[in-house]
Amino acid sequence: MQICLPGFTILGFFLTASKLPQYGVIAGLVSEIFWAYASYRAWKAGQWGIAITTVIATLIFAYGIINYWYF
Repeated sequence: MQICLPGFTILGFFLTASKLPQYGVIAGLVSEIFWAYASYRAWKAGQWGIAITTVIATLIFAYGIINYWYF
């Protein structure tokens, strides 16, 4: 988890910056799996801001996949 979370997040940013956003959103959405786990643990500790951010980022990445892969 500690390797995959920053690994997929950075990969998503890198691919998006490298003019490959259709692959960047996929890497970003995969990273959201690990962010969801981290935000759940933080939410249990009373830090709910990361959970809200994770939900919003997941919706944005899902929109990006629909935008780049379906339309």
